[in-house]
Amino acid sequence: MVKSLVSPSLLSCDLANIANDAQMMISYGADWLHMDIMDGHFVPNLSFGPPVIASLRKNNKDAFLDCHLMVSEPAKWVGPMAKAGCNLFTFHIESDMPEGGASALITSIKDAGMKAAIALKPDTPASAIDEYADRLDMILVMTVVPGFSGQSFMEDMMPKVKAIREKYPDMDVQVDGGLSPKTVDKATAAGANVIVAASAIFGSDDRQGVINTLRASIDKSLA
Repeated sequence: MVKSLVSPSLLSCDLANIANDAQMMISYGADWLHMDIMDGHFVPNLSFGPPVIASLRKNNKDAFLDCHLMVSEPAKWVGPMAKAGCNLFTFHIESDMPEGGASALITSIKDAGMKAAIALKPDTPASAIDEYADRLDMILVMTVVPGFSGQSFMEDMMPKVKAIREKYPDMDVQVDGGLSPKTVDKATAAGANVIVAASAIFGSDDRQGVINTLRASIDKSLA
């Protein structure tokens, strides 16, 4: 049985005070902290890397660091991310795979002590994860084109979420991109139980209220 999980994306926090914002999210009831790792190649933007993850881990020993790697060669990041303190390593199935393919990458992630997940870009069908699903801890459906915060939610991704939920009823299904109190009900009704939100939380004057609203939507869909 899956449970409701809210994972604020620190991409939209005050980067000069990332440790304080991370702790604030936890104090407001966030389950995970979503870290967007971008290499400037797989996506045009640059963001966090292992040193930031390590700094957050040093500051908070118990936080669950949900790391979404938008990088061209995720296999090269497994060791550094594990050493830095990553809990969940999510890689894009569209990225360059090592010898042995995605299956070998999943093995290396788990051997390094992390959970493994696959992310799907909007144009990638749900069937792309079928070969690996029995070894995954989560599936991430992007509801925007990956790379930048603040984009509009793509409602046409909901059939993909629904198909994954129906096929894998016990799988954590995460959605990321444009999620807010205005859009979350569509995602949770389709079957998402892990909600990532960035600007909707950090741009609000009532951050705890946003987190509570997101969770209430998941809980309602799971009831």
